Amino acid sequence: MSLPVVALVGRPNVGKSALFNRIVGDGAAIVSDEAGTTRDRHFARAEWNGSAFWLVDTGGITDDSRGQMEQEIRRQVDEAIAEADLLLLVVDARAGLHPIDERIVEILRETGKPYLLVANKVDQPTATDYYEFYALGIGDPIPVSAISGKQSGDLLDALVARIPTMPPEAVESLRVAVIGRPNVGKSSFVNRLLGEDRLVVSDEAGTTRDAIDTPMKYHGRELVFVDTAGLRRQSRVEDGIEFYSGLRTRKAIERADICCLLVDAQAGIQGQDLKIAHLAWDAGRGLVIVVNKWDLMEKDDKTAARFERDAREKAPFLNFIPFVYTSALTGQRVTKVLDVLLEVEAERVKRISTSKVNERLEELLRRRQPPQAAGREIRLMYATQVEVAPPTIAVFSNHPDLVEEHYIRFLHNGFRESWGFTGNPLRVILRRKAA
Repeated sequence: MSLPVVALVGRPNVGKSALFNRIVGDGAAIVSDEAGTTRDRHFARAEWNGSAFWLVDTGGITDDSRGQMEQEIRRQVDEAIAEADLLLLVVDARAGLHPIDERIVEILRETGKPYLLVANKVDQPTATDYYEFYALGIGDPIPVSAISGKQSGDLLDALVARIPTMPPEAVESLRVAVIGRPNVGKSSFVNRLLGEDRLVVSDEAGTTRDAIDTPMKYHGRELVFVDTAGLRRQSRVEDGIEFYSGLRTRKAIERADICCLLVDAQAGIQGQDLKIAHLAWDAGRGLVIVVNKWDLMEKDDKTAARFERDAREKAPFLNFIPFVYTSALTGQRVTKVLDVLLEVEAERVKRISTSKVNERLEELLRRRQPPQAAGREIRLMYATQVEVAPPTIAVFSNHPDLVEEHYIRFLHNGFRESWGFTGNPLRVILRRKAA
């Protein structure tokens, strides 16, 4: 049984994203006074009193269908409603009843699905300014204040009473952050993976502003894809929304197990691509380079090899990262990315026995001893893998602070020769042997 889905719907600027953040508890959606800030469906897992569910935030429903973006938002809202098991109609108690609220009620009635009426921006439980919403004829409005959290517990009690109770999943999902510069095709890539247009796609750079969680299953493994806003150079971040989108991308990296860095095949790997890759690598995340728009390249049998060679000359750590050449437009090799992700996950949690680590350390010491410090003998006694995800090997020495950086790189490369840990940073740390 899959988790039930609860969708927040309503007109723009009634506080759906603020309520989403209140329920999820981690500020996952951007909140702004600018109407239309939320464009996509935003998925996040939530839990209340032992009941787990997916919460979906949607863009605001308006009567303005002239622009392409407005049509896209409405289509996304319709799809969210179609997927939902329970709908929360959010209205603005301060602004009062609006004709669009009445139109949305008609839409909800046509679905035949259960729904609750939520009157947001009610700061005092004794207030009566939301009573006019009884005129909608869909039952008692539940007054809440998403900003302060007042009455949100009552709302959640009513919510879980209307959905099937399901315990939290025993198996952890594999979280994959799709990262990259703006307009390299991240949303198109995720849509192609999922087999449906789950995210708004537009030629307008920066269409995706938030990090959006989208679950799927592959070979029995649940993966949660996070399609993120693109990271720009700081000098190009012009407004608050862009700034916070960049912060969300960094948070998405921190929450992920593995990152897919999408790069534009025609542009090649740019300096900003490398900075984003470093963010993921330094955070200890697995990494896969997905070269998108490969169908637009003029190719011969050495084109991919040249692309990788040029990239790895710019950043040597890319030697340890798999490259997949895809086209989100045609679907070329997109599902190959899923296979590579599972391979990188297996490498990420691989554990090597202490005896094998020590055998390899002895081989490396026979090949090259650590440079000695003046007047001090540096000895490496033994080593063991102390962590996975990312894999971490501790090497114990009598003088760990005197082991030079280039020799640590030598050990790092030697351990990689034996066990790969492909797609993952391998951390080699020096520790002092206890006396």
